[in-house]
Amino acid sequence: MQLSARWVAALCFALVSQSGFAAAATPPPLPPERLTQEVLPARGPHWVYVVDYAFDNEIDSRVYLYDADAHRRLGQIDAGFLPGLALSPDRTVSAVATTYFARGGHGARTDVVEFTDTATLTTTREIVLPPKRLHAVPTPFNVAYSSDGRFLYVSYVTPAASFGVLDPARGTVLGEIDTAGCMLVIPSGPNRVSSLCESGRLLTVTLDAQGHEAARSMSAPFFDADRDPVFVQGIATARGFAFLSFLGQVHEVDLTGAEPVFAPPWSLLGPADHDWRPGGAQPGAIHRALGKLFVPMHRGGEGTHKDGGSELWLYDLASHGRVARWPLAAVGLKPVVAVEVSQDAAPVVFAATEDSDLAIIDAASGRIRHVTKRVCQTPWQLLTP
Repeated sequence: MQLSARWVAALCFALVSQSGFAAAATPPPLPPERLTQEVLPARGPHWVYVVDYAFDNEIDSRVYLYDADAHRRLGQIDAGFLPGLALSPDRTVSAVATTYFARGGHGARTDVVEFTDTATLTTTREIVLPPKRLHAVPTPFNVAYSSDGRFLYVSYVTPAASFGVLDPARGTVLGEIDTAGCMLVIPSGPNRVSSLCESGRLLTVTLDAQGHEAARSMSAPFFDADRDPVFVQGIATARGFAFLSFLGQVHEVDLTGAEPVFAPPWSLLGPADHDWRPGGAQPGAIHRALGKLFVPMHRGGEGTHKDGGSELWLYDLASHGRVARWPLAAVGLKPVVAVEVSQDAAPVVFAATEDSDLAIIDAASGRIRHVTKRVCQTPWQLLTP
């Protein structure tokens, strides 16, 4: 195609004109963005940490802080591979025990506890661990503080079982305690740690002021690990912890003394409830001041202990009686796999479902206040600040 000289001149003029117009209309460069750090508002009574253990991206777990009254996420903490989460007794610091690999999913391994300021959700310091941190789904006892915050305990397995004793104030590892096959760190008081044993017993280790072993004792069996094992996700009570069994027994353990004291077990089930079971990743929550126990329950049999609850049952801890049962499918909820309850005078139940929704339930009436869809990928553990 051949253009005339007139057309070529006109085309050149148009291009020059447009180029000049574009240059004149170009805005000035934006000023450099300056990153700022915000401080969270005063802690609300209905905040909850949601540990997101993502099965499709295990090396990049997250912990989300959610405000159930405002129905919004306040922030997040990066948590690495199969994290454990603990809050300091004064609730000013969160400790995440986690693992990183130099090449993402492989390479040189670094085990570490990362400490986060709960007012800003920024990491303030860390303690590097020996490469033997327990790799397991989140539980309350993968990592735990002593009651006074002086020690931090971290579960180890190589596969030999032990736990590390850390000084969070000085940022040091004080030592390692062999637990002879018993697992997890169940804290009591300023210097005692118990671990669950396959024999159904509790091993309790007492530490000295330097975090070294001073004494140890082994309890009598309090459950039958072959016939009716307990969920390792113990529920904090006013004097220790309650452990639910796969068949619906409640084992309350008083840890206020030097030796654990076991109350006679009692059952969640009545005469017509023989095919109902507790289940899920966090199968119970207790409001300690009110003495109320919340348990997601489902119909099932052997091997269904990981199934979520189609109903939420409410018990009185003093009488061991069931005082309410709340069907969940009737209000549009999928089975609940994790529960927690706020500890204020007007409590709510936080209920995470198998499709990753987070329901906020009035703890007195069972009324659904709000449901946040897909609060994260896999809500495995809930923890109130």
